[in-house]
Amino acid sequence: MKRRYGIIALLILVLAAFILVPMLKNCGGPTTEDTELAKFQTPGDLQVVYGTEVPVKFAIPAGLVKVELLYNDSVFETWDNPKMQTRTVAMKTNYYGVGTRSLVLRSTFKDGTSLDNSINIRVVSDITPELVFTKIVKEYPHNAENYTQGYEFDGNQLYEGTGDPGQQGKTLVGPVSLETGAFSEPKNGLDATYFGEGITILGDLLYQITWQNSKCFVYDKKTMVLKNEFTYVGQGWGLCNDGKSIIMSDGSERITFRDPSSFQATRVIEVYDNTGPRIQLNELEYIDGKIYANVYQSGTVLVIEPTTGRVLQEIDANELVVRGKNGGDVLNGIAYNKLTKKLYMTGKYWTKTFEVSLSK
Repeated sequence: MKRRYGIIALLILVLAAFILVPMLKNCGGPTTEDTELAKFQTPGDLQVVYGTEVPVKFAIPAGLVKVELLYNDSVFETWDNPKMQTRTVAMKTNYYGVGTRSLVLRSTFKDGTSLDNSINIRVVSDITPELVFTKIVKEYPHNAENYTQGYEFDGNQLYEGTGDPGQQGKTLVGPVSLETGAFSEPKNGLDATYFGEGITILGDLLYQITWQNSKCFVYDKKTMVLKNEFTYVGQGWGLCNDGKSIIMSDGSERITFRDPSSFQATRVIEVYDNTGPRIQLNELEYIDGKIYANVYQSGTVLVIEPTTGRVLQEIDANELVVRGKNGGDVLNGIAYNKLTKKLYMTGKYWTKTFEVSLSK
């Protein structure tokens, strides 16, 4: 009886093999045994300078229905029913700014399936950042208990947002006095489960992001009453705005532009200088059409072109670190008063805020 069951089981396995193997082959779509896919003949990834053209060579086999060349997920060129050929396309690198971009050859087969062959193009800036230094114009007191995460003027009123490294519920946000460094009423705070990060003010609303909670809180700037909440993916570091979009850093080289009404991402730039990406981008400020970004754990502020992500200037603010740190933490806090055209900088747990000028 056992032998009989064994024979039946064996027959079932053989029958299943005849049925499943062809099905699995079909699920995988056409392979190189049937039709080759289009492939790049460029050895590995490429690094190029923004604004230049790079020749990209690839081979297209016969038998494909369509081949598409995609750059940064956008179709650059299409070939329908192509013949076997080797092509070279001069790719312009100024379409999407600097950063690492994908270049994909998408082959469509007769059964409608597609396979991709891809490489990356790393586009570095064509600009060597201009070195600029801060010069102290005037000193103001800063509350040494404030772990500064956001710093911004609305008219002549300065606002500050703080973090909470000790997880003691010390995250605060609200108006502060430039003359004393003290918070004014009304202000608002978050409980110890939230670590406050950057802030920015657009219209009547103040936006405050959090570090690892993927949460943005939106307040009425006058009453500091919570009006709305948004969620996002990833970490939150710095915030500013250009009058239309909320601009957000996440600690990497990426800066995300967001719709203020939904907080959904509308576009992303990558910040590169002439050698590669600049990471650790922290507190942000938007000044005269440029993004200013603190580089975390340094005395450096980058001036960034918002359309391309190119670093235009590198501000050495180490004089402020020497004069203002006084047992505190890193430089972090840029506030520009559009009415007076004055620029202010401070840091986490610093005792001073500085009015500064910039010199080359």
